[in-house]
Amino acid sequence: MKKLLPILLFLLISHVSFAQKYAVKGRVLDNTSVALPSATVLVLQAKDSSLVNFGATDVQGAFEIKGVSKGDYLFKVSFLGFDPYFQKIVFPEGATVLDMGTVKLQPQSNQLKEVLVQGEKSPVVIKKDTIEFNAGSFKTQPNAAVEELLKKLPGVEVDAEGNVSMQGERVNRVTVDGKEFFGRDPKMATKNLPADAIDKVQVFDKKSDQATFSGIDDGQREKTINLQLKEEKRNSAFGNVMAGVGTDERYQARASINRFKKGQQLSFLGMANNVNSQGFGFDEYTNFNGGMSRMGGGMIIISNSNGTAGNGVPLNMGGRMNGLMNTQAGGLNFNNQLNKKTEANGSYFFNNLNQNIIKDVERDNLLNAGNPRTTERTTQDGGNLNHRGTFSLDYKLDSLNSVKVTGSLSYNEISQNLNSLINNFGTNGQILNASNTRSNSDGDIFGLNSSILFRHRFAKAGRFMSVNADVSANQNDTDGAYNSDVTFANGQSRQIRQHNEQESDTRNLNIGVSHTEPLGNRQYLESNYTYRANLSESNREVYDLEGSNSILNADLSNMYESLYLYHRLGVNYKLNRLKYNLTLGTSLQQSDLNGEVWLRNTDKKQDINRDFYNILPTARFNYDFANNRRLNFNYETMVQEPSIRQLQPVADISNPLNIYIGNENLIPSYMHQLRLNYNSFDAGTLRSFFGMVSVMHTTNAIVSAQSIDENSIRTTRPVNVDYNTMVSAFANYTYPIKKLNSRLHFGANLRDQNTISVLNDVENDVNVRSATGNIRYSYQKDDLNFSVRADLTAQRTKYEDSNQNDQFFLNKTYAADANYHFLKHYNINATFDYLVYDNNATNFNQAIPLLNVSVSRQFLKNNAGELKLTATNLLDRDTGINQTANALYIERETLNSLGQYYMLSFTYNINKHLNPMGNSQGGSIRIFR
Repeated sequence: MKKLLPILLFLLISHVSFAQKYAVKGRVLDNTSVALPSATVLVLQAKDSSLVNFGATDVQGAFEIKGVSKGDYLFKVSFLGFDPYFQKIVFPEGATVLDMGTVKLQPQSNQLKEVLVQGEKSPVVIKKDTIEFNAGSFKTQPNAAVEELLKKLPGVEVDAEGNVSMQGERVNRVTVDGKEFFGRDPKMATKNLPADAIDKVQVFDKKSDQATFSGIDDGQREKTINLQLKEEKRNSAFGNVMAGVGTDERYQARASINRFKKGQQLSFLGMANNVNSQGFGFDEYTNFNGGMSRMGGGMIIISNSNGTAGNGVPLNMGGRMNGLMNTQAGGLNFNNQLNKKTEANGSYFFNNLNQNIIKDVERDNLLNAGNPRTTERTTQDGGNLNHRGTFSLDYKLDSLNSVKVTGSLSYNEISQNLNSLINNFGTNGQILNASNTRSNSDGDIFGLNSSILFRHRFAKAGRFMSVNADVSANQNDTDGAYNSDVTFANGQSRQIRQHNEQESDTRNLNIGVSHTEPLGNRQYLESNYTYRANLSESNREVYDLEGSNSILNADLSNMYESLYLYHRLGVNYKLNRLKYNLTLGTSLQQSDLNGEVWLRNTDKKQDINRDFYNILPTARFNYDFANNRRLNFNYETMVQEPSIRQLQPVADISNPLNIYIGNENLIPSYMHQLRLNYNSFDAGTLRSFFGMVSVMHTTNAIVSAQSIDENSIRTTRPVNVDYNTMVSAFANYTYPIKKLNSRLHFGANLRDQNTISVLNDVENDVNVRSATGNIRYSYQKDDLNFSVRADLTAQRTKYEDSNQNDQFFLNKTYAADANYHFLKHYNINATFDYLVYDNNATNFNQAIPLLNVSVSRQFLKNNAGELKLTATNLLDRDTGINQTANALYIERETLNSLGQYYMLSFTYNINKHLNPMGNSQGGSIRIFR
């Protein structure tokens, strides 16, 4: 594999370098000689009208389509309301540019409109800022999902994890007929809807909801794909069910059913399996966890550890899922256009997860000379049952006023049993201490979120006002017991037998008011006010178990209450122009952090009262160049308050060798973030580039300070340090090779972080640098698709005062996948991954080959059924490995995995058309996967 990739790339680059390319240019006018901007210009194969290249005219009506190979073509120009223009073209000998001169379009007649509606559709149409692909012009295999259709579209990239990019930029939202499909996770639509249900794929940069309503462009954009259904699918019920059984008692079942009728969308997704298939992505993760936390200043952060949220919901960000998981999950989603003014949507999810994880950890402690190595073996069995419902109502009172109400309700039941064996070793390999801990816990989590947004657009153009209020509440009750036996090198030992009960409640209120006043000449002044109150209460009681008696441990028990308030008053100046917009603003935020700690060992209360004043400047600039090129600059500041756990000055000894104590003297962190990104898309060559640079500088940053005593017991406490700075850069470039039906994709990600680590009260400046590079070659043809890729991640950790602890490690992945459709009804698919983990400093080197193969056959009327045989981990070499590093240690995890298994599955689909009277018609059966 290592030798194959360079050879393949050399051959491809050589072909690209020596293949002669041509360009077609000209100008498009109407019948009165007025330029027609954004007219669609196509170069089609003369023999079958298949798409070769496309582009759009600029504001002067000019166009130039590059990257066309020598041959016979059909030239086509179209513009809404005008007759299309056709002409056969042949490139003259010795010329590399064909000048079409001036092309004049004639107004379209009614008779011709009817003919065009019934005739063959253009593969691509450009409508101002929207690129619209005709799905029927791009052939997909029978039963293909929307994801396979997107892979065929020019300029669209779909990576191995199913993430979609267009024009080099990540697509964060996919809608169906303009409506959300199971929230905002694009994969819910791309992986579950059938490709042959789609009429058009529309790609555009969506403005923010507030900009759309107010008519004032705030420069915020979100790359969006809208899937426009075929007319017959808008009154139909369709979906698929799948069931499979395998060796080692493996099983998998899945159902996807959709009912669309008269502006109503009702969808159901369900699954049950024990093959680590989770079925939910990032959006469902945030939904299950009650959403994300928001910092003062507007930034959103997410807390996650070990791929699992605090309530046990799995988060699969695209990597391999390790451990053994048994999952039952399902969801119901509806969208209903009640009338012209009112739209309602909602969803219900449930998730029942049972998980078994066996984890072996080797940790190199970089700054602790006396304890350079730690090993840990953990066995964890846990269960999580989660229910969550969401609702949204968008009501347009009239042309000037709208109200939007959203709400969510969630409930979790959690249980966990954990056994942990930890050994700390000295410089000569001797055991400094060892612990054997057994614990179990059960808990309930209840969450409630609701919000209301009122928007008013005044009669005077540009005058706008909005008022929003958000209320949320979270209640968490847990009970646990743990037994721990600790031995030390000096022969001493310690036993802990304890039971704990903890109740925590969090309530949040957020109110915001914004008013925008026009200043003339497309200039605006926005004033805003935000009030936020965050009340947190916690009661932790720890009991020592002595025989049948339970004795309150006052040193480890406490009650805590904190109230974080802030008032923020701000003003923003906005300037809108045809090609650019600018926002400059600042806010004054006054924060109060009030807390009360009841220490049981002294039976006294300790008050915490602090006030903070911060100025929060912001700036945003966006510039739209010609020919699909855009530059965005964004600068913002924010304040992050400490969490309730970080502020509690009471020890948590659930891990007796790693004790955690909060710090009531913490102060909020102040963050500066700057982002600059640039993207370009050449509609003629279909080349795309996206680049981003981000800088985040934090003062009074909160880090975890550690101290280690003579028995090598580690105590962690959060403290404020002077700074934490991170600089990151990201870029990707896509290069189509049309003559080979191929694409080359290059990507790079760089990060440089400077922070301060604290060990035994000594601060040490730490620099962590990482670089990730990837290259992918993909081939797309009617019956054969394949791709090869290579990913490389390198990380270096450097200590200013301790160079001997500097570390460097590599993670490498080589992968290939192929799909071949043959003999009309057969399909074979194979994926191969070769994972390599290197760390020369610790002499760690391991390579893992993974091979999965499946063969399927479609049968029954209209290919109603599909039988598939899948071999997973065919080489039987799967082992879960994670190699990570931070400022204090490098850690390698080895986890249990599914191992090798074979599965035979059957998929069946129901597809019925619903007539306007509500009766089912047809009954043809087809598979959608």
